[in-house]
Amino acid sequence: MMRQRLLRWSAYLAVAIVFAVVCAYLSNWQFSRNDGRQTQLELVQQNYDAKPVPLGQLLSPGEALPEKSQWHPVELRGQYEPSGQLLVRNRPHGGTSAFEVLVPFRTDDGRVFIVNRGWVIAGDGSDVPTSIPAPPTGEATVVARLRPAEPLPPSGRGAPEGQVPSINLALVADKIGDGTAVDTGAYGELVSESPAPATRPHAFEAPSDDPGPFLSYAIQWILFAIMGFIFIGYVIRTEIIKHRDEAAGRAPRESRRRRDRDMTDEDALLDAVQP
Repeated sequence: MMRQRLLRWSAYLAVAIVFAVVCAYLSNWQFSRNDGRQTQLELVQQNYDAKPVPLGQLLSPGEALPEKSQWHPVELRGQYEPSGQLLVRNRPHGGTSAFEVLVPFRTDDGRVFIVNRGWVIAGDGSDVPTSIPAPPTGEATVVARLRPAEPLPPSGRGAPEGQVPSINLALVADKIGDGTAVDTGAYGELVSESPAPATRPHAFEAPSDDPGPFLSYAIQWILFAIMGFIFIGYVIRTEIIKHRDEAAGRAPRESRRRRDRDMTDEDALLDAVQP
């Protein structure tokens, strides 16, 4: 009898240990996500309102955008090429699904850099906006914040002519398709244009400074692991007390000695799990 209970309690403890290992893994994952979010927030705080610098100072032609340069404003001098304008579909803005407006900008040194001029709402009864504010014509100076290229949608969904499903710069360059060597290392979110047009797409909001729930989730998983051991201890203690009560009321006289021996062993276990 006592041997069977010890085997059962060992199984309980094994389940608690496995559960604790899983909780530890999930907790570490949430701590990692929290560290990543803190790095993002620090990067935004450092770069978002920094003084604009020439594009070539932060991003060489053909280079992928370094993480330390994300959100940093750059200054571009040249002119827009509105014939290559594309719309990014299904972007969440203004409480609805909007379009973002991508326009190639050819700099004075010959680079073609994609500028995201902002977002517009779809027109009535149409998936395509009825009107899109045009960029300045001729020579212009643009300030934009550097952003990395986005991956293609994992679903593999595409987009109609003149649109793209995400800001995947390789796809954007292919859609423009006029032999222009488009910079695929980064694009820019528009800050300002000079000369300023009469109207422009809606400006982007500043990124959220919410640290997210990751730290609290990490702590919760640690607490769940501890609670697992507490629960197992409670179950074992309850079984011991129940067995002692049953043994004291029903044990036959000839088995009293064995009962007393089992109860002595259980007393030791009960002391071990006593809170």
